[in-house]
Amino acid sequence: MTIPHTQILASLALALFMIASAGAQASMDRVELLNGSLIIGRFIDADNGKVTMETEFAGTLKIDQSRIASMDVTSSLTLQMEDGSVLETSTLVVADQTLALDDTSDANYAIDQLTRINPEPWELGRGYKPSGIASTAFTLQRGNTVLEELDYKLEARWRSLYDRYTLRLDGEMREANRTRTAENWMIAGKYDRFQVGDYYWGIAASAEENRFADLDLRTSIGPYVGRNLLEDTPFPLELETGLSQVNEDFANDADRSYVGLTWSLRSESDYLGNDSRLFVDHKGVKNLAERNNLILNTTVGLTFPLIGQIQGATELVLDYNSGAVAGTEELDQTYRIRLGYSW
Repeated sequence: MTIPHTQILASLALALFMIASAGAQASMDRVELLNGSLIIGRFIDADNGKVTMETEFAGTLKIDQSRIASMDVTSSLTLQMEDGSVLETSTLVVADQTLALDDTSDANYAIDQLTRINPEPWELGRGYKPSGIASTAFTLQRGNTVLEELDYKLEARWRSLYDRYTLRLDGEMREANRTRTAENWMIAGKYDRFQVGDYYWGIAASAEENRFADLDLRTSIGPYVGRNLLEDTPFPLELETGLSQVNEDFANDADRSYVGLTWSLRSESDYLGNDSRLFVDHKGVKNLAERNNLILNTTVGLTFPLIGQIQGATELVLDYNSGAVAGTEELDQTYRIRLGYSW
């Protein structure tokens, strides 16, 4: 009996598909968890105690390094260990919580000694990593009230293995019925130098103006010490405290110059997932010469991804000044919805 050509071609196609599928499956990276679960996909990265895998069934997964029983990665990797050593390997196998590298390496490390895989140049002490976000909010209202408002914000950071620079600029302009009702801006810069453990020290300087709070110019400069806390939790904290020389020039009130006690608290959390971030940014200055002179600035909000690097944000800003000039409010509350670009 003669087998039809179409049946032969179909059989060959099926065989080729099965061979290709088996080859693809064999080339996939594998992670086995301590509970016996097996994750098959493509290894992306490992940093901050988490391994990132790209899977067909669940998209991108971040796996706690402490939950991994074994791992088999077939692509070439660069490993950075907690003792500072950098290892090159063409294969990586984790078995019994121990790293097994290719035959050219005699090194023997436990998995908890692995700091990161495929580190960026700045993580190896070469250069700086830039990051930041620029955003704006604009309101235009016509009718019984003609309202125009423009709000802008820029925050940029440059981080190396040893230090960090931060630049921040924000401001607001508002007109109601063709009358200017708000005009303020602030620019600030910081330098941080990392120390052993979670500590660092730095120096900060800022300048700001708020015409409708009678403030022509406020400048401050001074040192501080900081510490990173709760880094392995969903809500890490960055705390700072120091001293600052503050000079305030007013249009109608007497100028002031004093030494202030400063503090700040900053936290960003990905607890909600989907690349969204809850954040809190709080700063305070206490005039050490006057008991009732206290300045507080607090921003709480949520950022969320839109398209690519475009982000949306909603936030509440609270500005409090117990030493406000007579005739101006001590507390200023602002609600904003922002649109920005991150890098």
